[in-house]
Amino acid sequence: MRIIVVSGLSGAGKSVVLHALEDLGHYCIDNLPASMLEPFVAHALRLQNERTLNNVAIGIDARDSAIGLSRIPETIDQLRRSGLRCEMLFVLAEETELLRRYGETKRRHPLSRPGLTLQEAIREEQALLEPLMQATDLTIDTTHMGVHDLRELVVQRIDQRRSQSLSITLVSFGFKHGVPGDCDFIFDARTLPNPYWTIALRPLSGLDAPVIEYLDAQTSVANMLMELEQFIGKRIAEHEAAHRRYLTIGIGCTGGQHRSVYLVERLATRLRKDHPALAHRHQSLVGTSVSRTTDAGQAAKPSAGK
Repeated sequence: MRIIVVSGLSGAGKSVVLHALEDLGHYCIDNLPASMLEPFVAHALRLQNERTLNNVAIGIDARDSAIGLSRIPETIDQLRRSGLRCEMLFVLAEETELLRRYGETKRRHPLSRPGLTLQEAIREEQALLEPLMQATDLTIDTTHMGVHDLRELVVQRIDQRRSQSLSITLVSFGFKHGVPGDCDFIFDARTLPNPYWTIALRPLSGLDAPVIEYLDAQTSVANMLMELEQFIGKRIAEHEAAHRRYLTIGIGCTGGQHRSVYLVERLATRLRKDHPALAHRHQSLVGTSVSRTTDAGQAAKPSAGK
């Protein structure tokens, strides 16, 4: 049986993740008290033979006690030692984005009470969920994601990881839009020659042939590409040896349009020879496919919400 514990900040998209997993055939339950995690898993195991129950997703939020939440990582370790496939997923978003989402939806924060502002409630929730955030196998930052982007990412990273193999994702982004909060490693490509300063290349992206030709001709770009490939290849081997479940690598340039996109595309092509399941996305490009997640800040789309 595969068990996915889903937690995260209210308004970041936890419910969207659970609904996506339910659509994928997971047996889901939300807002389970932390103290009920082990009894519920035992119940699910009893149902396994009756209902061919192979995948379970459990939502846990900050409305439990601090002591109960702090014990979740230990409980997950115990479940793993018993032979169960147990993963922890945490969904977050930047505070300004959470404030915006709550302002638009007019919903009440679950920790709201008289005398406590929305901002204070968000920060209190962050503190309560810190033990879960530190123990997570996969963090998803939905700050720049719409609902559909988040659902597609769940399919890409959760559903497609059916085996025990490492799930690897490369992400391009623009530093001016903010650094993704879900990357294990971040690399800065802003020192490379910038196609932006060539007027004809400015409206294009790292997916377009003229930009690719421009960057292909730069020695410094070729050197960074080679060094990134070597470094990331070693980290993949280390993560696989340690039986880690997810690896997310971010490469950023100023706007996330030219250099970072080019590098991620080139790296994905090279690394996919040995890791065919590797995925990649471009966080700052509009109108691209599921493997190239768009930036909700640049396109009118619904936010990930709760």
